[in-house]
Amino acid sequence: MAEEKTRKIKVSALQMNSKVGDKYYNFNKLKKLINTNLDNDVDVLILPEVWTVGWDCKYFQQSAEEIDKSETIKLLSDIALKYNTYVIGGSFIEKSKDGLFFNTSPVIDKSGKLIAKYSKNHLYSSYGADENKYITVGESPIMVNIKGIKTGLTICYDIRFPEIFRAYRKAGAELLINMAAWGLGKPIPWETLTRCRAIENQSYLVALTQSGQISGNEWNIGHSRIFDFLGNTITEIKEQKEGLMSAILDFSPLRKYRDECKILDDIKKSYEVKYNE
Repeated sequence: MAEEKTRKIKVSALQMNSKVGDKYYNFNKLKKLINTNLDNDVDVLILPEVWTVGWDCKYFQQSAEEIDKSETIKLLSDIALKYNTYVIGGSFIEKSKDGLFFNTSPVIDKSGKLIAKYSKNHLYSSYGADENKYITVGESPIMVNIKGIKTGLTICYDIRFPEIFRAYRKAGAELLINMAAWGLGKPIPWETLTRCRAIENQSYLVALTQSGQISGNEWNIGHSRIFDFLGNTITEIKEQKEGLMSAILDFSPLRKYRDECKILDDIKKSYEVKYNE
C-alpha cells in the first residue's frame, strides 16, 4: 500500500506577517518569500491562518471569495505547479453559494488541482475576539493524503480541543497540522498545547503561526515549530522572523514506536463520570 511505501517527506512551513485587509499586498509578499526561500525538493508547503487578510475579524467578509472564483486558489495552484509541491494553503475566507462565510484551508496537489478543503471547526470568540459573528463553524475534520501520509488539518483555536486530534489519530493520521494566527499574549498555551497534541497522538505536528504586528498593541506570537512524535522540537522559527522552516520527516521510527506503544488499545470505551457527594 502507498502509505507503507512512503517513509519520508520534506515539509516546509512559512511564517509571515500579513497586512490587515490588504490581500494583494499579502499575495506579493507571499510570492517574494517563497521565491527567495523555498527549496526545489519540498513535498508540501504549508501557510498560516488568514494570511490573505490578517487577523482582524471585521475585515473577513469583505475579503471573502467563492471557491470556484478564488484568486487565492489560483495563486496557490500556480505555486504548486511552479515548485512541483503540494500546498496546504493556510486559510482564507470562503463565501459559500448560500452566503455563509468560512475560515477555510485549501489543499492543492502538485498538478495545481484543489483536492480538499477544511473549514475551521472551533471559532475563537473570547476576550474581545468575535470570529463567530462573521464565520460559520465547519462541518467536520478533513484528512488528506500527502504522498501516502495521512494528514489531519486544524486551524488555530482547534488546538484547544484534543477531541479533533484524537479523531484524526484514530483515523490513521501520522502528520497533524495546526495553522494559526496566534496572539503574542498566550505563549504558554501555544507551546504546551501544540507539543501535547504531538505527544498524545504519537504524530509529527506542524505548529505554524503568523508573526509580527497586527495593529496597535496587537501582535502575532511567531515562534512556529515542527515537533516529532515524542514532542521534541525538530526545527523552529523563533519570535517574529519571517521565512521558512523545513524538515525531512521519517515515518519509519514513528510506525515502530506506535507498534511498541499501543496507546489506542488502552482507551476505555466509556469515561462516564460518577459523582459521590
